[in-house]
Amino acid sequence: MADDLEQSIRENAQQPAKASGDSGSVEQHPLADQIEADRYLASKQAARSKRLGLRFTKIVPPGAE
Repeated sequence: MADDLEQSIRENAQQPAKASGDSGSVEQHPLADQIEADRYLASKQAARSKRLGLRFTKIVPPGAE
């Protein structure tokens, strides 16, 4: 179901926000809304990633025991 939601968000962001009939006028979603949708989808994909966002490693030089 989450994939369906992501797909519908992606499709809605790509489609026009308004469209008229005979005159043929079309209005896109505002750029800020498109950017926000892209950030949302990217954050969802990053959260699903198996890689860690931040990794701490202790570095010990040789002979420092």
